[in-house]
Amino acid sequence: FSVNHKEITMASEATAALRKVRLITALKTPYLADGNVDYKAFDKLCEHQIANGVEGIIVGGTTGEGHLLSWAEHLSLIAHSKAKYGGKLVIVGNTGSNNTGEMAYATKKGFALGMDAALLINPYYGKTSDKGIVMHIEASLKYGPAFIYNVAGRTGQDIKPEVMMQLKDHANFIGVKECSGHERIKAYADKGICCWSGNDDQMHESRHKHGAVGVISVTSQIVPALVKRLMTTQDDALDAKLQPLYKWLFTDPNPIGVNTMLMMLGAAEPVFRLPYTFVPKDRRAQGVELLKSIGLENCPAFGTLKVLEDSDFKHIVGEEDDH
Repeated sequence: FSVNHKEITMASEATAALRKVRLITALKTPYLADGNVDYKAFDKLCEHQIANGVEGIIVGGTTGEGHLLSWAEHLSLIAHSKAKYGGKLVIVGNTGSNNTGEMAYATKKGFALGMDAALLINPYYGKTSDKGIVMHIEASLKYGPAFIYNVAGRTGQDIKPEVMMQLKDHANFIGVKECSGHERIKAYADKGICCWSGNDDQMHESRHKHGAVGVISVTSQIVPALVKRLMTTQDDALDAKLQPLYKWLFTDPNPIGVNTMLMMLGAAEPVFRLPYTFVPKDRRAQGVELLKSIGLENCPAFGTLKVLEDSDFKHIVGEEDDH
């Protein structure tokens, strides 16, 4: 009993520390032409994030295409991230799944590999009852600190406040990545539940007017220092300036926009894992002008900014293009 009690106390301390993090980037998983994960490109993205004040990363999230990675790839990327950047970034492994057993297995392994926190989700597609959602999440929450991710637009099922209230007192409950908007975030903040906005176009207002701790952001992959400023200082003018970028990034389902833009910046090879593909050329041209107006000094511009031709992009299926 004393050992378990000690573990719970330690987890609570870790959870409390994680509640102070303002900016976490949902990091892209870049690929080599043969379909394997491009670790060198991943490292350059991480280093750019660190240099620009980002506090943590989501590894293998929706943006990082965790659903397209094998668990071997996914857990390897978590281990690599922790080993290389553990002292500089909070490493959050997206070990969520609609398969309770897989989620528990991946979460247990992720913590064994050193991740600081998990990102857990309710069962998407194969929806369950409210009680089932609680049991599904608790099966993984026992292994270490976790953010609960509520994105009904992807899962097809809202995690209702009364369900979240059943989870909030768990020693490993950090808080919620909430995509339902300002009203839900404010309601949680008023009850002492920590929230991170899941909507970049709302993140500034959620942070400064509705009680959000911060954001788990896609846009911070493109302009990390500017998003950091939005999370630390109320800057309505900067938020207004970035609205066209938010719109560009999310016109197509995420991560199509951010993938394409990172490829245009030379931060990743122009390689897509299906079912994702590139933004059409007319909008890529608009994206170039948009980035120039924001300032390339804010971006991971590791090559010459290019519109790219459609023929420059490659599509692969899985780890190796041998299908």
